[in-house]
Amino acid sequence: MKMNLLKTSYFIILLQTSLTFTAYAQFGGLKDKVLSAGSAVASKALGVDKILKQPAAITTSFEDVDKTGSKLPDFKANEKAQPLYLLPKAPDGGYVLCEGFYEMTTKSYCLMAGTFAPSSGDGYMYAPTLGPKEEIVTTILKNAEKHPEVHQHDIQMLLWAIIARTKFADYSGQIKLTAITLLSPQDLLKLEGGALGILPGNIMEKAKSKLPEGIQTIFEAENQIRKLVASGNYSYAEMEKYAIIAGFAPPRTDVPSGIWTLHPDGYYVRYFPSGYSITKVQIYVPKELLLNSNGKRIIYDATNDIACPANVGSQRLAQTNEPLNPDYKLKLKLFCVGIE
Repeated sequence: MKMNLLKTSYFIILLQTSLTFTAYAQFGGLKDKVLSAGSAVASKALGVDKILKQPAAITTSFEDVDKTGSKLPDFKANEKAQPLYLLPKAPDGGYVLCEGFYEMTTKSYCLMAGTFAPSSGDGYMYAPTLGPKEEIVTTILKNAEKHPEVHQHDIQMLLWAIIARTKFADYSGQIKLTAITLLSPQDLLKLEGGALGILPGNIMEKAKSKLPEGIQTIFEAENQIRKLVASGNYSYAEMEKYAIIAGFAPPRTDVPSGIWTLHPDGYYVRYFPSGYSITKVQIYVPKELLLNSNGKRIIYDATNDIACPANVGSQRLAQTNEPLNPDYKLKLKLFCVGIE
């Protein structure tokens, strides 16, 4: 019975996708007007105060960073890192850690629309992915590794749609196809929870007037993204225009670039973003950590990790296990005891 229900749900989702493309091809701008009108009615019914009380899809902030045990950038400055991607893969994703110093340049994703891209002076520290859409975001990042045919830009647009709290019923075009590829029917149904429609101008202005200045920009950027997604007529560049603010936020001098975070699992990690789509991650695994693990493997799985900026004006960066330009001809110099 349960399997039949899932098959039925999946069929309905595929049918919706087909009808969406057909309707858009036939009616063009009429679809936009209908969506906007429906969203406007829904927003007025919800009310400004209730809209503002809706939680963000991902809530992680620098306040969620545990700075206990952190190290300054000169920690391990004289050591050379080995490629992290050469470590054994864990069955459920990620890498089995061995004693030593490792690094890997990976795909990363912006998880905060309406903010500045990372600058070279920004200090980033580890924080877990938190919020109502935590499981959805983690699932997308895990499944993306299994679908190399899905372009990073398409995954980023899907994440922006989720961060903007777009209703799945409003998904269209490539974003809808990406969602269906990377998420199960059950996951897709969860996208409706906590979502917002397109807010009309008068409600937007009322809501913005009750928000701090920095939050106003994020709130408006999310609404613009919802409009683009629902229209079905968008490009990556158009969405990026709202998601990424031109220029750079001034860095916080009290949290320097290259600062190390002591991860809850006992190893040290730090981040060096290059824009929002590429991050070099470095990890140091103390020998004592493995000696005291009682034979338990220590896994680095980045799909629930956020490189969180000390500067609230910069972007949170979702991390992945996907290396960019790996060289598998290289060999690890250190023998990992107990790891086959």
